[in-house]
Order: sequence, then C-alpha cells, then structure tokens
Amino acid sequence: MEMQPGQMAYDRAITVFSPDGRLFQVEYAREAVRRGATTAGVVYSNGVVLIADRRIPNPKLAEAASLEKIHQIDENIACATAGLVADARVLVDYARLSAQINRVTYSEPMSVELLVRRICDYKQQYTQFGGVRPFGTALLVGGYDDGGVHLFETEPSGSLTSFKAASTGGNKGPVMDLFEQKYRPGLSRDDAILLALEGLRAGLDEGGSLASVEVCAVEQGAGMTRFAPDEVQRYVARLPSAGGTGKNARA
Repeated sequence: MEMQPGQMAYDRAITVFSPDGRLFQVEYAREAVRRGATTAGVVYSNGVVLIADRRIPNPKLAEAASLEKIHQIDENIACATAGLVADARVLVDYARLSAQINRVTYSEPMSVELLVRRICDYKQQYTQFGGVRPFGTALLVGGYDDGGVHLFETEPSGSLTSFKAASTGGNKGPVMDLFEQKYRPGLSRDDAILLALEGLRAGLDEGGSLASVEVCAVEQGAGMTRFAPDEVQRYVARLPSAGGTGKNARA
C-alpha cells in the first residue's frame, strides 16, 4: 500500500484516524487477507459449498491434514479462512464457544447470522482500543438455520456481507467475475462444487493446480460433509477446460 510521507504517523496506533478518515492498521490487515490463499463459497438449493486452496509449504514432508483451512463451528455451520492462520484459529475457537453457549442456554443451534455478528463484534473491538491489532484474517461462514441457507463474508474491520457466491483471500477478483457470470439460483450440490472449483481455478497463480484444494458442504438434514482428496479430484476431472487462467494471480 502506497502512503504519502505526511501520512506515516497515522499508522502507528489502531486508535488514530488519518486526516482523510482511514485506519491504516485495518487496511494493513486487509492486505494480510489479500496475501492469503484463496477461498470460495457457493450457495445451492439446500446447502452451501465451501472450498479453500490449502497451500502446502513442503508437499513431500508436511502433513496436509495439519493445514486445515475449513473448520466446522457447529453441526449446521462451517467456515473457510483466508489470511493469518493463527488469527483464524483464535476466531474459530471463539465462534465454536459462542455456538456451544447458545446451545446450552437455549437448547437450539445458533442462527448463522447471529453467529457471524458475534464474530464481527469481536473483530470490531480490535479496531477500537490501543495496544491491540486487528485480526488479519477474513472468514467465509456458511450454514443453515430455520431461515434457510446462508453465506457470509467477514472482514478485519468487523463488517459482514451476505452473498449467494463469494470469494476472499488472494486474487479473488477473477473468482468473483466467474461467479457473477455463471452463478444461478437453485444449483445442485454437484453443480455448486464444480462452480466453486472452476472459480478457484480462475484465481490460481501461473502454473498452480487444484491438487491440494479442500472442499466441504453444509447441507440441511445432513450437516457438514468433508470430501476426501480422491473425491475432490474426481470433481476436478469434470471441470471444463481452462481458457487461460491464473495469469494475473497474486501470491
């Protein structure tokens, strides 16, 4: 992010606004998200698909299962994370605790929107007080409740937006462009998985592949289903041929 010399003092603390009303530490946190791996979510007829590019630093030695990018929060809610992995883990733990407290208190699962608002309230607190920094992670939260199927994006600032199909993390632009072109309401689960994978492929780096992508679905009546790597690769094999993707992708 480029900054004028006179603006430099305004990024020293989270509580200091710049003269043009910006919080630079929050913008830096957004940059941490943009440098993260790409994630995507697609709502279908009775559920939501979440996928994430699981970057493995040393494929020959690292245990892939330890690099989890999609987390179950409750029976009816899951999330995909982009940005700083440690920050995401803390938010996931907070979300799980909130969901369980709701179950114990009210004897029913937490609604997706209420959970997302709790997460965003927690994030927003870290933009208001000195001595802390914002969470450098964005969550795509998908699930179902009595109100239907939902997909939300949360940002480091604490803002939230509901989507039918969304992407966050590195190079999400091409992914969102493809979703805008090809998303249709009422997709089947298979079609939603294929669309999500096609979108993720559009955001890959030059020479990147879908070999280590993580896929799950959260569906009414079935809960969360995490797909095995061989199942994911069967979906990848069904994708239409790529017409030159990933040329402008970011790290």
